[in-house]
Amino acid sequence: MSKLPSNSDTDYAVVYPSSSPGVLGWLDLWIGRVEAFMLGAGVLLMATNTVANVVGRFVFQHSLFFTEEVNRILIVLITFAGLSYAARHGRHIRMSALYDALPQSWRKVLMIIMCLVTALVMSALAYFSTRYILSIAGSGRVLPALQVPVYWIYIWVPIGLGVTAIQYAMTAWQNLLSDDIYLSTDVKEAHADTVEEASL
Repeated sequence: MSKLPSNSDTDYAVVYPSSSPGVLGWLDLWIGRVEAFMLGAGVLLMATNTVANVVGRFVFQHSLFFTEEVNRILIVLITFAGLSYAARHGRHIRMSALYDALPQSWRKVLMIIMCLVTALVMSALAYFSTRYILSIAGSGRVLPALQVPVYWIYIWVPIGLGVTAIQYAMTAWQNLLSDDIYLSTDVKEAHADTVEEASL
């Protein structure tokens, strides 16, 4: 696992330091903590729920009636928390054949444009998903087993998309502030030009 610039040798996945300055760094720090908590709690709850259902089915001959619905909620949570987590750590798939052929100055400009456009798209998706959730909430539909409103399943969609938009906007800002090219607020681009310059 890659390390971030730090005075200590502590893994960033544990303490979530941020190389961004001021309020931007504080926001990045807390977003990272919330994302990691949501992902960790979601996976653990899903595993516990599934194992408990298996034990109930084969040992006590009774399945847990709410297992499927709880897992549906957790899958949505993990998916959209993971979306922003991947953006924070620069882990999203990139089509970079043309991008890699450009000189650093052009790559930097293109990276800023890509981050801003992605932030706008994520914001638009968050807006439309919020409207959709409000329409579901207005219908009064509830889950058959849990008897909780159906929109609870989808509540994490606009949250995840919104946080992802923030991550890309912060990455664009980080690229504007720095001479280096950043894939996220703390992940620098690993490019052939950079490797050659470092070896000289």
